[in-house]
Amino acid sequence: MFNVTLYKFRLVIKYLFFIFVLMWNSACFTQKNDTTIHTPEKIKYQPVLVVPELDIPWGMAFLTDGSMLITEIKGKLIHFKNGIKTEILNVPEVYARGQGGLLDVALHPDYKNNGWVYLTYSSPEGEKKGGNTALMRAKIKEGSLSDKQVLYKGSPNTNAAHHFGSRIVFDNNGFLYFTIGDRGEHFVNPQDITKDGGKVYRLKDDGSIPGDNPFYHKKGAKQAVYSYGHRNPQGMTKHPETGEIWTNEHGPQGGDEINVIRKGANYGWPVICYGINYDGSKLTDKTAMEGMEQPLYYYVPSIAPSGMAFIHSEVYAGWKGNLLIGSLKFQYLERLEIKNNKVTYREKLLAGIGRVRNVIMGPDGFIYVAVEGEGIYKIVPIK
Repeated sequence: MFNVTLYKFRLVIKYLFFIFVLMWNSACFTQKNDTTIHTPEKIKYQPVLVVPELDIPWGMAFLTDGSMLITEIKGKLIHFKNGIKTEILNVPEVYARGQGGLLDVALHPDYKNNGWVYLTYSSPEGEKKGGNTALMRAKIKEGSLSDKQVLYKGSPNTNAAHHFGSRIVFDNNGFLYFTIGDRGEHFVNPQDITKDGGKVYRLKDDGSIPGDNPFYHKKGAKQAVYSYGHRNPQGMTKHPETGEIWTNEHGPQGGDEINVIRKGANYGWPVICYGINYDGSKLTDKTAMEGMEQPLYYYVPSIAPSGMAFIHSEVYAGWKGNLLIGSLKFQYLERLEIKNNKVTYREKLLAGIGRVRNVIMGPDGFIYVAVEGEGIYKIVPIK
């Protein structure tokens, strides 16, 4: 009798310990996942299609005259002005396969005076077949790119058609950040700072590498790397108050993340993750580990996040300071309220509009949303 009781007691202790470890592993150091997203009862805005008939518009940037540059993933750079789309010539050759092609576009902070335009794209340049993500700057003269300079080229080329990244953001000090995904080599690239892929990079505007980059003096390291352990960051923006660089990135099946990028930080992929493999098997049994950053927020199920932007204008009542993230999977734009680096409220905008590829704030204070197979919408409040 005593032995049976003792045996049952030990089973209970083991069970309680298992539950404790499970709860700790899933909640340690991070905000608990909230799968609740609200749909507003009353719509106080309307989407207005301002740039129609686009295939996969990836990047958007407003020029100083209010016109817009738009990248199409298949390799087109479009100038949209006064209702007319004009294709810019002499764009770089792209490895247009799967998620690869002409990706992001951004202007130099002093574009008005120097005219530099920055592009990321999947480039076939290199010794091996396939491609990898490259960063170029150029100027637009008489409807064509000129003065083209390749500032960075990821290596090696591979035939993988996915996880190129890529977004471009300048910080308040004029440094340029851009992303390259893990190129499908998640057990090879993200945790190795001597290899490209699965990284956020930081450069000077001319492509030279800042001497205070975290791995600048580390032998064999890719000196341009600013943070590592990423999967596929396709959203990046600058916080309007703190100046911090924020990213979102695709998880596998579950585990999309919002991250605040910190110098030299390891964001864990694929050692720690809140998702699983697409076939339902476990990728890792760890969601936290010493020396690895936790996401500010993670999504289960995945929403397949795309572009992101902070609302910095007073155009939308009560929305200033909120974060916007596009969902490719569920085809909506998400508005997030954040307090003390915690997501406190999520709301679905533009439900069912299509695969949202990017979102930016225009110089007029309005939100502009790029939707695959549609074009670019302007969100206009209803008065």
